[in-house]
Amino acid sequence: MVTDGFTTCLWFDGEAEEAAHFYVSVFENSGLGDVTRYPEGSMGRAGSVLTVEFTANGQRFVALNGGPQFTFDEAVSFQVLCEDQREVDHYWAALQAGGGQDGPCGWLKDRYGLSWQVVPVRLNEMFADPDPVRVAGANEAMMSMRKLDIAALEKAFAGE
Repeated sequence: MVTDGFTTCLWFDGEAEEAAHFYVSVFENSGLGDVTRYPEGSMGRAGSVLTVEFTANGQRFVALNGGPQFTFDEAVSFQVLCEDQREVDHYWAALQAGGGQDGPCGWLKDRYGLSWQVVPVRLNEMFADPDPVRVAGANEAMMSMRKLDIAALEKAFAGE
């Protein structure tokens, strides 16, 4: 099926189907699509999963079992914009479940090594403020955090 737009392809080493199920479980507006399998005589074990199409939070993806040649790094990340602290807490915990690692300034890696930025919408609003002193306060607070704390960011933004 040909569709408009882009589909992000994520390269895995045998974990494509597991990862697709994981991402679909974390986000609303998600679902699994077609699964293709390696044919006889190909580089993969015949019958094993080659690709899994899925949608996570309305974004189209294909998970590819391509082998160990390539791994994820922070040069590519997905940003999850959150309306409130409840959402920040939810996505922070869900994306780290099963072996993920937290990082600085709202960044984390999930159990597959894929990088995510869990960011409150309010932080973007703070950074767009015309007052450089307020912006600097919010930025300084953010730089000291791992999971972002909206209340603490608001305090720093207000100069408290």
